[in-house]
Amino acid sequence: MILSFLFILGLAVGSFLNVLIDRLPNDQGLLGRSYCDYCKKTLQPQDLIPVFSYAFLRGRCRYCQKRLQIQYPLIELLTGVVFMLTWLSFSQGGLGYQIYTIVLISILIAMFFSDLKYQILPDEEQLALFIVGLAYLIATNVPIPQIAERFVLSFVAMMPLLLLFLATKGRGMGFGDVKLLFIFGFLFELQGAFIILYVAFITGGFFGLVAILLRKTKMKSKIAFGPFLILGAILYLFYTKYFITEFNTILGI
Repeated sequence: MILSFLFILGLAVGSFLNVLIDRLPNDQGLLGRSYCDYCKKTLQPQDLIPVFSYAFLRGRCRYCQKRLQIQYPLIELLTGVVFMLTWLSFSQGGLGYQIYTIVLISILIAMFFSDLKYQILPDEEQLALFIVGLAYLIATNVPIPQIAERFVLSFVAMMPLLLLFLATKGRGMGFGDVKLLFIFGFLFELQGAFIILYVAFITGGFFGLVAILLRKTKMKSKIAFGPFLILGAILYLFYTKYFITEFNTILGI
């Protein structure tokens, strides 16, 4: 019963994430009614039922018949599945931690696709990520000195990307990636941030190499790095113990 509820809730949240993904990078407000990207016709409630409206309309706008982006149902379905998996994976952490991780991953999904589609990591989403993490630390009675220590060490966590950003004058790395790694340092502490960065470099490098070999991109093409950082963070969330063990083994600890 609870999984069915979470899946339906995830579909609804995924629909909202689609709004964030397309509006925030384009400096559009969140309060306006949803509309067709092509004919600008305001969509009615029956047009906005997650997944089902897309299927019923056969992937086309009811008014202009233009084909809708497959992004919409995919993200809705993805969010529904992620809600269920997150709930099951973190059941031992208690209700509070389950809710926290669901909210955290929801924001990360929006950021992932915002950067993938527009190569922008909106400040609003980054701020929300930081506030959610801070609120959880306070709610779980983490001492203020420890929270302050996390904050300070977050500057250390972001240094590798900051130096790369400065060395390339922003051509090799966006400042949004630097800020995101700072937030990951705060959320997952210094060791977690370095593990996430390592995973991001490995997955990003592999993807870039495959894309070049398949001639989908060129050596000088700009590839968003944020999605790989976010992928690393989500993997770290689900497999924290494994990554820490492997990281310590590499360091000989």
